[in-house]
Parts: sequence; structure tokens; C-alpha cells
Amino acid sequence: MPELPEVEAARKAIEEHCTGKKVRRSVVANDSKVIEGVSPSELESALVGKTIIAALRKGKNLWLRLDSPPFPSFQFGMSGAVYIKGVAVTKYKRSAVSDEDEWPSKFSKVFMELEDGLELSFTDKRRFARVRLLQDPEAVPPISELGPDALLEPLQIEELVNALRKRNTAIKALLLNQARIHPLQIASRLSREDCESLHRCIEEVIRYAVEVDADCNSFPIEWLFHYRWGKKPGKVNGKRIEFIAAGGRTTAFVPELQKLIGVKSVKGKSNQSRKANPDEEEDDEGSKGEEIEKEKEIKRQPKKGKNKKVGSHRQQKVDASGDNSEEANEKEKPKKKNGKKPLAADKTQPKVVKANRNELKSLDIRAKAQAKESSKKRSGSNEASTQQKKKIRK
Repeated sequence: MPELPEVEAARKAIEEHCTGKKVRRSVVANDSKVIEGVSPSELESALVGKTIIAALRKGKNLWLRLDSPPFPSFQFGMSGAVYIKGVAVTKYKRSAVSDEDEWPSKFSKVFMELEDGLELSFTDKRRFARVRLLQDPEAVPPISELGPDALLEPLQIEELVNALRKRNTAIKALLLNQARIHPLQIASRLSREDCESLHRCIEEVIRYAVEVDADCNSFPIEWLFHYRWGKKPGKVNGKRIEFIAAGGRTTAFVPELQKLIGVKSVKGKSNQSRKANPDEEEDDEGSKGEEIEKEKEIKRQPKKGKNKKVGSHRQQKVDASGDNSEEANEKEKPKKKNGKKPLAADKTQPKVVKANRNELKSLDIRAKAQAKESSKKRSGSNEASTQQKKKIRK
């Protein structure tokens, strides 16, 4: 995506060539994905007749201060770019429009013709940019939610140290230039010396990139930028370059210089010998990393129905067929007795029950026979006793 130096180069070009001039004509693309919260005609009306007073920037966002609000703001996204006809403005590799292409470009989202005939165009090939019309761009998201600007409001070393100590994530996810720090190194485990080195390198890299108007051909040959872009193996000062995935991004690093500190680190996929696809694209604002984190979160969550108890194999078939009506479920539910769970089906169960019934019947017959026999004995005993008494009386 266009980094701070690219956006700063665009800001400087507008400030130098467009400020103090009135907008004579404007054409806004009918693209609701890029032109956010305002219709093309409304944005055109808000620009025409207004004078550009200043071009301002914070982070990777740029906005124009006109002689009266509202003001247009431009969030560059992955491939947003500013072009001024006849003026050399830094061309970011992924957003570059050829000088031989039609003007304004077919990718133009906001076109302005100024009173002196100068023409300005904001383009976006991949439609990740956002153009808004705001009363006060600094007071609302996304600009209001940004931290200090790395160029205009650099962090003090103590602020950086304290911020890193609170983050248990890979340094790559926080910063794209690791300053001889392994991209998978846990931020909170960085030493004071590493933090100071990182702080110094951030300032040096940003200031140098801004000084050369983000012209990548002017970047020092030892910067990994040159190798990372083509994702091709190589060496820096004789030291081998490897590639891993960190924070959802293809990351180039030099193992001899960027070493992990301590035991724990964020895991990353390494493939030092592969040649990555030159056409491979990374998603806007690290969205690929966010998708990976979401996938991990989904895997951590219990699967629906994992702990559900199904009454029978037949019930599973009913659910699979999509018949989830209460009536169908009730028919398939096994009946319970006295609140107890039904016993599992057993093919031998009917025979056992039959055997038990026959045994009970046999026992019942025996009991009746014994009772009858006992009754006979008692009646015989009683008769003998009666006859004995009669003899005594005589």
C-alpha cells in the first residue's frame, strides 16, 4: 500500500502546484465503494468554485482545506494515487498509471480542473481507497483514531519502549521495518538497546524516504525493500535473505542479522528456497492478517452441535434430510419411563423377557401345588384330631 512517504510526496505536490487556485470544474466517478457517504454530484458541487487553501496529511490520509467547509479527504488504501498533469509526482508501483494512458485515467475517482488550466486527479486501480466529504476531517474517523504521525509527531524513546512492552505480538504486525529485529520477535521481549535502535531507524528511514519524494530508485541498495518487492532470493552485503509469512504478509529478513531473542516467538511459515509469485498481492491495511486471525478464532470456538445428544440413528437421518419439525422430532424420540433414559436396543431382549415370564408361570404353578398339598395335610390333621376327641368323650 502507499506508505507515509508516498502520501507526503502527493501532499507536497498539491501544496506546491495547486494551493491558492480555484476549482473550475470537477468530475467524480460513480463508484459508491470508493466515494463514501456522498453522491458524485454532491461532491462535485462542494468542490467547484472553491479555492484550495492547503493540503494536509496525517499518517496515510490526506485532505484538502478549501476556503470554506466541507473538505474532501482521501484515504489512499492499497493503490490510491495523486496525479497532476505535467507534474512529476511519485508513482507507487501498484498504483502507477502510465503516461501513455488516457487522461484523465479510467481509474480516476476525483478529477479537478483549476482556474489556470492545471488538472489534478485522484486514482485508484483496486478500489480500496476511500474519498469522503467532511466538515472537519481531523475530528472524525479514521483520522481522529490515528496515533501520532511518525514524521510530524515522532514518539520519544520512552514512549516507544513503554508501548512495545505492552504488546505480546510479533514486531512485524506493529512495524514493517524491523531495524535488524527478527519479524517474529515478541515486541514485549525487545531489549532497551533494540528499542533504541528501532526508534532511530524509524526516524532515519521515514525522513530519507520523504527527502527523495519516495522515489524507490533512490533508496539505498541494502534496504530490503528492493528484494521484498520481487519476493526473490538474494543477499545483502553477502548475507542471505529469507522469506516468511508474518502478520499475513510476505516478509523478507536476514537471519544472520535479525535473530530471535528468548525462547518464545510468534510462529511463522518459512520457505527460504521458494520464489514467490511476483503477481501475488497483499490485502489492504493488513486485511489478510486479520482474516487469518479470524480463522484461528473460529477454530477455537466449539462447533455447533458437537455436544448434542442424538436419540437414535434414525433421528440423525431425519435431521440430515432437513426435516426439523417438532412433530417429526417427537415421532423419532424414544419414549422414557419414569424419567430414566431408555435402554439401548438389544435383539436378545424379547427372548429374555419371554424366558422370565415362563419361569414365573412355573413358579406360580408350584406354589399353588404346594399350597394345595399343605391344605390337604392340614385338613387331614384336623380330621384326625376331631376323631381323637370323640374317642376321649366316649
